[in-house]
Amino acid sequence: MAGRYFDQWQVGDRIAHEIRRTVTETDNLLFSTMTHNPQPLHLDAHFAAQSEFGRILVNSTFTFALMIGLSVGDTTLGSLVANLGYDKVVTPNPVFIGDTMRAETEVIELRASKSRPGAGVVTFRHQLLNQRDEVVCQCLRMTLIAGSVS
Repeated sequence: MAGRYFDQWQVGDRIAHEIRRTVTETDNLLFSTMTHNPQPLHLDAHFAAQSEFGRILVNSTFTFALMIGLSVGDTTLGSLVANLGYDKVVTPNPVFIGDTMRAETEVIELRASKSRPGAGVVTFRHQLLNQRDEVVCQCLRMTLIAGSVS
């Protein structure tokens, strides 16, 4: 399913995204170094082993980006005008190398655009869950979605 247009969404729509992704050491290393994040919990196995977690923690900004990426194909692919913002981002459980992620989305609000006829703001609640069904990331994502092309 490609992304939907504004008039194709309803409050309460839910999607269990089919794509799953196992997080690798390379994912964490590249993302952390690419974003200049030197946190030893993400990069130093010896340091991380002595932490309360006992191993490397995956960079939470990678976790957030993966959650959004897993949702795009079913929500906004080809219909997005702009991401307007993110709110209430939480990471209630850690992600470790080797964890397999899946995403779920719910539409929680719709508002017609005042400046773009047919378009509107769709607010999604995204959740990222691991293989143990623990929520590892959650947020609200406000998007401006185009109206249907006739």
